[in-house]
Amino acid sequence: MNQNDDDTDWMIDDDEAVAAEAQSSGKAAAAAPPPWRVLIVDDDVDVHVVTKFSLSNVCFRGRRLSFLHAYSGEEALTTLRNTPDIALVLLDVIMETSDAGLNVARQIRDNLHNSLVRIVLRTGQPGQALEHSIILDYDINDFWCKTDLTTRKLFTTVISSLRAYAGLQEAQEHAAVLQTQLDHARRLLDAVDQHAVIATFDARGRIASVNDKFCAKFQFSRQELVGADLRLLHTPPYPPDQLADALSALGAGETWTDVVTGWRRDGQELRLRVTASVVDDPVAPYVVVGSVMQPLKKPL
Repeated sequence: MNQNDDDTDWMIDDDEAVAAEAQSSGKAAAAAPPPWRVLIVDDDVDVHVVTKFSLSNVCFRGRRLSFLHAYSGEEALTTLRNTPDIALVLLDVIMETSDAGLNVARQIRDNLHNSLVRIVLRTGQPGQALEHSIILDYDINDFWCKTDLTTRKLFTTVISSLRAYAGLQEAQEHAAVLQTQLDHARRLLDAVDQHAVIATFDARGRIASVNDKFCAKFQFSRQELVGADLRLLHTPPYPPDQLADALSALGAGETWTDVVTGWRRDGQELRLRVTASVVDDPVAPYVVVGSVMQPLKKPL
């Protein structure tokens, strides 16, 4: 009975060890970075085998290679449509037709609009294709005769291709982030544009641009305002202390905020709380954003 208990305990301990090892392996696999996807396109099975064997131990930036296989141009395009994160295509030129690989290369760029994937053409019959013409006419990244592509050269070609792909991918992601930020800034600017009067001024203090609300509030057309100085909206003299504060702040590159007075076309006084800032624009270095202040109602 004791012996049976010992056996049972041993089996439970073993199961727990196996489970723990499996869990540890699963966590390690989950933490591992995704592999680089490499598509081998060739109608010769031996080429697939040799290529995969030559690159089986390649690791770049801590990521190994994952191989996909296609044996015709049409199969390659189907794989590329279904797997958008392929980093490199090792593409045979002559397969079901003498220019099947060239057609694939063109469709990758023109029809699939995939500008990131790196395309390396390989041919076993270099005499049937003009290498210089192909490099000029097709958006490919390298061209090799299979007999010249040794294991060392293949390794160099693959690593340089993956490095270029990673750089392009990072640039695309950065551009996407910048586009998102730009769209957000545009939405904010649209909201401000709907609420506030906005004008820019050149170094001489003449109006360089105005928004629609500025025109509506002051009752002047944009053509009348652009190029005019502030005397159109405020007859001198300006409040000396206010003008000195504004010029001092802007001269130091600081933001200036205060309540100013202007006059509409019909002569009615218009009071605004404005913020003036210096911007990096040699044509119009000053921008003013203001909100119209409503007069207080008199008590009954």
